[in-house]
This record gives sequence, structure tokens and C-alpha cells, in this order.
Amino acid sequence: MSHSPSLTSATSPTRPRTSQGGTWRMLLAMALSGTIGLLVVESALPPLLVVFARCVLGALGLGLWLAWRREWVAPQGREWLWLAGGGIALVLNWVALFSAYHYSSIAVATVVYHVQPFMLLALSALQGEPVERRKLPWLLLALLGVALSSGLVGLDGMDASHAGTGAWIGVALALLAAALYAGTTVATRRLGHMPSAQIAMLQMLAGGLVLSLWALPLLTHIAAASPQLLSARAASMVLTLGLVHTAFMYTVMYAAFQRLPAPAIAALSFVYPAMALLVDLAWFGAVPSAAQWAGMGFILVAVVGHRAGIALRRH
Repeated sequence: MSHSPSLTSATSPTRPRTSQGGTWRMLLAMALSGTIGLLVVESALPPLLVVFARCVLGALGLGLWLAWRREWVAPQGREWLWLAGGGIALVLNWVALFSAYHYSSIAVATVVYHVQPFMLLALSALQGEPVERRKLPWLLLALLGVALSSGLVGLDGMDASHAGTGAWIGVALALLAAALYAGTTVATRRLGHMPSAQIAMLQMLAGGLVLSLWALPLLTHIAAASPQLLSARAASMVLTLGLVHTAFMYTVMYAAFQRLPAPAIAALSFVYPAMALLVDLAWFGAVPSAAQWAGMGFILVAVVGHRAGIALRRH
């Protein structure tokens, strides 16, 4: 998703003693995540504008939720820098991922995006943290999956518009999005005492403020040169993305994090790419080639193996 359970679960408030209601909340949040690509593509708006609107609407919705819950922790000193840096990385991650949808299928971009844990592993290694050798085979399997998912092998099963260079661009943008999201995760880990909704809201505000330098002139240009793009249909897609698939979805997801153990969160998170694949098949009629099916499978197996390794180490 344009987000990952690993980002927010680390900073969620203390879990209640009961897990009642956690499963359906997580399933709903992941199912909504899997339909984000549909809204982005159907809006027919530039990704930059879609992300800017998502930041504004999402921050507004989360801000109201925080006010209602009376959850606010005042950031201190360098925490503002981590919020700003994480926010910029977050919105650039969305821009890259939403752009990827226009080059490769939503399913391929979404599954490739799920190599985030390996991006985080690389960042940890660069920071001098030890990397367990048993994780390296999963990394190699994920890389093989990325190569196959890109369409390097067996392009005959893809739509012509997604073949060749376009598919590689889509995969590259999805990888860039994953790397940026890993950066957001690193920044968020420095803010562990804040409520997750507050972190997300402030990151959206910070990233949206920077993005406005380009988004507002682009909006003005489109309004003057191509006003037909700013249709009621586009507005409905963007409003749904910002209010339902961001503000509402985040609150539901945070509630799930409070009720479920980490292994359950990791397992249910795979509803996200599965839903994205269903959207591609049912709505757009995009049928991956055999090689791409294999590639997406390799990536998901690699992520499962990576997370299982972490769980085994903890237990």
C-alpha cells in the first residue's frame, strides 16, 4: 500500500487485552488498500495532484479523529526534522507508486512494492546494523521475482501497452516507492512515543506542504488548459481516496494493530496484493503472463520467509 503494517504497528498505542474485532478491521483495511490503484487510475489525474489531494484530505480526517480521541503528544526538538523527512519520503513514495500504475499493471506494481522489508534491510546494513545471513536467500528470491514481474521473460501475456520499456519503468518506480517507504519507516522509528495517527497526519502535512510548490501550479495550469480533467468523476475518486482510503482506512488499521499480535498482522497484510490482483483481473482485464505470475509468487514467498525468520528469532 502505499503504506505497510510495519510502519505503523511499531508506533501504535498499547494493545488492548482483547483481540475481538481485530481480524475484520485488518481485512477491511487491506481490502481498501488493494483498491487504491483503481481510484488513482480512474481519476485520470496526474499522480502529483492525486497525492496532494490525498495529503490534504487524509490529514484533515486524521486530525479530526485525533481531536475526538484527544490524542496528541507535542513533538520535541529534532523530532520535527524526523517528521518532515519522513513526510517528504512518504508523499514521494505515493507519487512513485501511483506513477507506476500507469506503466505496469496495478497488481505487478503492488507486489513489487512489497519488497519494502528488503529495502529496510539494506538501509539497516548501511547504518551499520548486523544482517543475518539466513535472510539473504529471501532477498535473492525477491530480486528474481522482481525481474520476472517486470516482464523481462514472457511478455506475451501482457497488454501491449505494458510491454517492454513501459513495464520496466513501472517496476523501477515501484522499487523507488518501496525504498522511499523504507526511509519513512526509519524516520518513524524515531517517533515511537507518538500516536500513529498523529505521526501520519503530521507527515502528510509536511509532505503535502512541500508538494504544494508543484501541485498548485499544476492544478492552475490544468484548470486553464484542460478543465475537462477536473470532472465530477475525478473529484469523487479523489474524495474517496482521501477520506475513505486514507483517513477512515488508517483509523481502522490502527484499531486492528491494537487488537492483533504481530504474526496475525503480517499474515493478513497479504490481502492487500491479493485484492490488487483481483482488481486488475476483474476491472481492467489485465492478465499477467506465466512468468509474471511466478515473479509475483516469488516476491510474496520471499516476504513471508523474511517475516517468518523475524518471528522465529523473536520466539
